[in-house]
Order: sequence, then C-alpha cells, then structure tokens
Amino acid sequence: MSTRLAVIHSPDHGMDYADHPADRRRHQLAMALAGSSGLLDAPGVRVLPGPPAMPEDQLATMFAPAFIRAIQVFSARPVLAAAPEARQWGVTPDVHPYAAMHSDSARLAAAAWQAGELVGEGEALRSLVPAGGAHHGLPHRMSGFGVYNDTAVAILALRACGVRRIAYVDLDVHHGDGTQGFFWDDPDVLTVSVHESGRYLFPGSGFPDETGGPRAPGSAVNVALPPESGDDAYRMAMAQVIAPAVRAFAPDVLVTQNGVDHHHADPLSHLRTTMPLYPELWGALDSLADEVCAGRWVALAGGGYDPCNAPPRAWAMLMATMAGVALAPDMPEEWASIAAAAACSPAATGWTSEDAPITRAGPPASRQEVQEAIDATVATSPLLG
Repeated sequence: MSTRLAVIHSPDHGMDYADHPADRRRHQLAMALAGSSGLLDAPGVRVLPGPPAMPEDQLATMFAPAFIRAIQVFSARPVLAAAPEARQWGVTPDVHPYAAMHSDSARLAAAAWQAGELVGEGEALRSLVPAGGAHHGLPHRMSGFGVYNDTAVAILALRACGVRRIAYVDLDVHHGDGTQGFFWDDPDVLTVSVHESGRYLFPGSGFPDETGGPRAPGSAVNVALPPESGDDAYRMAMAQVIAPAVRAFAPDVLVTQNGVDHHHADPLSHLRTTMPLYPELWGALDSLADEVCAGRWVALAGGGYDPCNAPPRAWAMLMATMAGVALAPDMPEEWASIAAAAACSPAATGWTSEDAPITRAGPPASRQEVQEAIDATVATSPLLG
C-alpha cells in the first residue's frame, strides 16, 4: 500500500464561531508544524484538501432531515437561534450560529467520510482529519461545539465500505456521548471513552454503568476520572481498560478521537495532563492498531482549547506516529516565527516542554482515587469483567 497516512485538511476547515474556544489556529498550527518538520513530505504521506460540503441527501442518511433543515435555517438567519424552539435541535447562543455553520459542518462531515472511506476501501492504511473530532451530536441534535457528529460519520463510512467491526476510542476530556449514542445498540461498534467525570464536566454523562443497549451489552465502556487526575490516570486507563477492551472486541479498524483538552493549560477542564503524555498515548494506539487491526486506523483530532500550546505539538506528534516517522529532537527553527505570525507568543521551546507551571483548582487526585474509578469500569463492563 503506497499511502500509509492520508491527512485530510484545508486551512479553512473547522467551525468559525466568533470569539470562541473552537479556534481554527489549533489545526492550522498543527499542520504548519508538521510541514516545517518534514512530516508531510515523508514517504507514504498524502495531504488531501478534502471534498466539498457533503450533499444534503447524503447527510440525511445519517442525520434527521428535519434537523439538517433546521441547521440550514439557523445558518441563513443566525438571529433565530435565540428563539426557544431552536433548543430542540441543540442550537444555543453559546455557539454563536453564523452564516456558514451548516456548510462548514457539512465539509467536516465530508472530510470524515473520506477518511473512513480511504481506509475502508484499502486506499490508505491510516487517515487523519486534523479539524475533525466532533463527538457530542446525535442524529437529530447538535451538541457541544459540533453540529454533525463527524466521528460517527467516519465510522459509518467504514461500515458502508463493508468493514464489520469497529472500535472507537475517545481520549477527549469530555465524554464522547454523541458517538456512544449513535452506536448504543450496535454490537459491532465498540465505544470506549476516557474523560473527566460527568459529575464535574460537560456533558454530564459517561459513567461506568453506561455499557451499551439491550442488543449490544458491553459495547460501551466508560472511564470517568476525578478532577486533577494527571498523566498517570490516562496511562492506567490505557493499560487496564482501553487496550484490554479493544483486544477483547477484536475490531477490523480502530477509530480514535485524540482530544488534548485535558492538558493543564486548557481553559475548559481540570485533569491537568502534560505534554510528555501525548507521544505515549499515540504510541500505545499505534501498537494497538498494529496488533489488532493490521495497522488500520482512522483518527480525528478533537478538543484542545489553548490553541497555541498543546494542540499543535500534540497533533503533529500524532501525525508522526501514524506515519511511522521519527521527529528530530529539536523543533524546527522556523516554529517561533510561525507561531508569532498566528499571534502565539512565546512559542513552545520543545516537543514536550511545559512553558507554564501547572495551576490547580484543588489537590491532585490520589492514585487510589484513580484506581477506584478504573476498577468501577472494569467491574461493570461485560467486556472486561
């Protein structure tokens, strides 16, 4: 296979909410850093601009037609988002509906579909959508910062290509509730989410007793971590939950949401992970894809709301891992000027360096508290118990 990694990206991918944490610089800088590091020119790596917006009739095979029409209306007339009836579709003033909201979301859906299709049809071993990762929306409702759930779209594209069993692993700090909901009663799709507990963080779900529908017991696995859990919580969850669950499920393709909004500088969470964790996580997923899925892997970036810090470096390192390319020890010399041009200053000095101290809202979670959270998952999961 000549293409090891297909990266589907356009600089204007992503949502364009005004004055909002979902900042396009997150993935733009990740691509710029990958480019200046030589990753995008490595053998077996292809960068594709992504298709145009997904047509309404194709969207309607995955999302409720009435929901799609409502999003089109609120995009054409954003002022209507303030009306009470907008709430039934998940539209709120918090996401600042804007004129291109439908088309931007439909482009991300098309990019996710292409990512799934490339791997599903055997044209690429792996694929990545740096601007993707919307995981809260349902077939009839938007949620969080996403409209059309593109993680679900990537899975559905794989299914359309004849892929039978798919494991979805969600590392975002927020529970992947929408993707879990899409496949709640599907025994051939496993959803595993590691996140800050819904007791403390949006969307308020993702507890260990959420284990799948009546026709798919064990198809959902959730690790709800206490605040201030730190790096070791993700390491423990990977070793004790994610890897065993994926191995037990034996999927044909691995799909991952690689949010880094659990980083300590992120303004929307409290897990306090650090940069050295991310290459470890990506390496573990890489090994799991090779071991269980013959290397087949579809990735979407996900959350990360400190656009100049963790997301660019973490996702460039993700691209390197997926492409099988070793990064130079030092970051590219031009990175400082690239970051400065994007109004990010000062730039990070190393791939895994921390340029600011960790500030906490409370004391660090103890290892025992983290282990108890993981044990609750193992004890309730039909797949792991």
